[in-house]
Amino acid sequence: MNTAQQNEKTGVRKVTDKGEIRTDDLEVTYNSDAGQTVALSKTSLTIHPGEFVCVLGPSGCGKSTLLNVIAGFVQATEGRALLDGNAIEQPGADRSMVFQQHSLLPWKTVRANIGLGPKFVGDIEASSTVNHFLKMVGLQKYENHYPDQLSGGMQQRVGIARALATFPRVLLMDEPFAALDYQTRLMMQENLLSLWEEFGTTVVFVTHDVDEAIFLSDRILLMSASPGRIVKDIANPLPRPRTQMISSEAKFLEIKRDCMKIIRAEALSTF
Repeated sequence: MNTAQQNEKTGVRKVTDKGEIRTDDLEVTYNSDAGQTVALSKTSLTIHPGEFVCVLGPSGCGKSTLLNVIAGFVQATEGRALLDGNAIEQPGADRSMVFQQHSLLPWKTVRANIGLGPKFVGDIEASSTVNHFLKMVGLQKYENHYPDQLSGGMQQRVGIARALATFPRVLLMDEPFAALDYQTRLMMQENLLSLWEEFGTTVVFVTHDVDEAIFLSDRILLMSASPGRIVKDIANPLPRPRTQMISSEAKFLEIKRDCMKIIRAEALSTF
């Protein structure tokens, strides 16, 4: 189980393990009746402990495949993926995933859904852990509700709380806010940053939304059209903490222009 330390002032247990991700010449090829499809091609990257990195690129470029390799759901065809120097060969409690759809168990309450992870990893204080995360995502009043009684934004808050409740070294997020309305998405982005700043977990966040990537990230990894590879690694110097007002600043708009130029070129290359 991942180690965590108690913050005496806030009561928050912050992750203390490293959470460094590295891929070396990573390739993923899928076989089908139609032949071979190369999803990822010679992808090398390093994500440092505690970084918030967004992966951005045109549809079908392999963003989700990269995330699934780091999660341990998909095996590399060539090359390797490492977490803190150890080969990633299968899923583990040191990594948690939040999907586009909330993936909550419909027959379990909010409390029971959040409590799944802590119980699986043997958290002897599972009940207090759940209480803590219910408070952090503002769902104490809904702890006995079922997923179908919640709004989309509330469902995703439960999913994020469930993912963080095992205190993972790495949080993997595959377009988790894509199905939400615009205003809810903005609020969820700010809520996510608050949680990340509390825990210091390494975050890899896949998105199609350029504004979202700039608002959230320390770095943006831009991927090519299929077969996917990283064509640009953009450092994001915008100061933290951030609010949505930052989207009108000159540096934000400059980064957005750079991203859009690359994405447009990659998308046009497929026609």
